[in-house]
Amino acid sequence: MTTLILIRHAKSDWGSPSLDDHDRPLNARGMRDAPVLAQRLVAALEASGTTPAALLSSTALRARTTAQFFGAGLGLEPELDPDLYGAPASHLLSAAAARGVDAVVVVAHDPGMTVLADRLSGGGIGHMPTCAVATFHWRTPDWDVATATDPDAWNFDSPGGPQ
Repeated sequence: MTTLILIRHAKSDWGSPSLDDHDRPLNARGMRDAPVLAQRLVAALEASGTTPAALLSSTALRARTTAQFFGAGLGLEPELDPDLYGAPASHLLSAAAARGVDAVVVVAHDPGMTVLADRLSGGGIGHMPTCAVATFHWRTPDWDVATATDPDAWNFDSPGGPQ
């Protein structure tokens, strides 16, 4: 089985206009939402018997911080990839596939996250709000097949609750 878990970074603080976009931290809501969604993802993965082997994250501070919350729950150290910052959907998917493990978590940004999640869900996920988690499963163990076909199952969770 191949599993892709997409996580859009938690809500960030716009703070000072002089702060570079890459350096924006999580705001209070983001700091509250990330551990809650991480806990729900861990419970869902335990129930399905899925164990991610890699956690990829954009190098942006808000993504790294979000990834740390999820990594703590999953027992994974985030692997920082500067190419995930502002990456299009196609790159997010190819970065996960290139990792070569059965289950990969990717923490990154919009619009790439929404575009990829919406495409893989056949239009079922119209938007990935901050800290949303979309999980996609394929019965095949082959990423080449998975990236060329629709997933066999998917689910979606967000700070507003599972859908």
